Amino acid sequence: MKVPLLVIGGGLSGLAAAIRAARFTPDVLLVEKHFRLGGLNSYFFRNGTLLETGLHAITNYAEPAKKKAPLNRLLRQLKLHRDQFSFCQQRQSEVLFLGSGRLRFANDPQLLNSEIERQFPGSIDGFTELLDFLNHFDPFVVRPFVSTRDFLKNRLHDPLLAEMLLCPLLYYGSSHAEDIDLSQFAIMFRAIYQEGMFRPSGTIKDLLDLLLDHYRFLGGTVRTGCGVKKIIHDGKRVAGVVFETGEELACDYILSTIGHRETYQLLGKPSSEESSERLGFVENIYLLNRQKPSSLPVDRTIIFYNSGDRFTYRRPELPVDLTSGVICFPGNFHQLPAREHIEVRSTHLANYLLWEKISGDAHAYKAEKCRYAACSLAELEKIVGPF
Repeated sequence: MKVPLLVIGGGLSGLAAAIRAARFTPDVLLVEKHFRLGGLNSYFFRNGTLLETGLHAITNYAEPAKKKAPLNRLLRQLKLHRDQFSFCQQRQSEVLFLGSGRLRFANDPQLLNSEIERQFPGSIDGFTELLDFLNHFDPFVVRPFVSTRDFLKNRLHDPLLAEMLLCPLLYYGSSHAEDIDLSQFAIMFRAIYQEGMFRPSGTIKDLLDLLLDHYRFLGGTVRTGCGVKKIIHDGKRVAGVVFETGEELACDYILSTIGHRETYQLLGKPSSEESSERLGFVENIYLLNRQKPSSLPVDRTIIFYNSGDRFTYRRPELPVDLTSGVICFPGNFHQLPAREHIEVRSTHLANYLLWEKISGDAHAYKAEKCRYAACSLAELEKIVGPF
């Protein structure tokens, strides 16, 4: 058996790539190691309740009339109609630096502009110049890495403002410790601060099911529970793959969406990222009784918090770094149907290597997870009040 195109990885990027390719040739095979599609944006069931993983919000919101907006262009490229989806916009989010200040932002960029003008009047001219630069900057031109921290240092007079602007963008869009490439910064700034965030009115399962049905309608096929062990190649051209079961499959082309380092491992080649400091994250999900009184904010969708004036974005020495994080209230989107529980999710930087060391000891692994979940809950209650 031989397939023209094999897509490795059934996350949202792999599924979107497979749909795009299947529009032009139905002979596309998507393989996913897990038994369920979604990758980092998936779901699981606990006591009959569906819990989402990864998906806080989708960036780059746009109204249907904005035909050239990334969201609407993406849907057209996938041959999906906007009216197939029901989107709910964020209410309001904020960057909170404990003891230093806060910046609110929403899908109307004017809110952030007014917040900066009010709280950082000495930097408003520099911020206006930054907006003008970004409006004329093409982030898709290939360039060497340019430090955004250095770039902002020369344009914004208040270093606290630079740190606060960077916090959400690094958490959601940077694979570099302590920094983000200027081109990626431009993309993420537009995505979060200028176009804003939203989510589907349904669950991530509903979204994945819709995408999978559409892919199959176009003629594509899927194999889940199908991990790739090796990519067969001669150094210049791929010839196929070997699955973890030992089965071999020939193909003309391969598109891997599982990550730079992981793909190079399948090729049997050293990755250029091997020596870099790899970032990791841990997420906690808390379900609260809707009938119980709570001090949780009803007008905040996501809070990006940090302790101190400088945001530290690197692999922590401890298993989890609780000095910064992302607090998401998945129910706080406009027109989102109420669910049985109030959900709170927290994300923190984590040291993957330390977790990997104890992963073989189930008891120690579970105990450490519970300990950090309790610590995270205590930290969250300091910020938003008791649950």
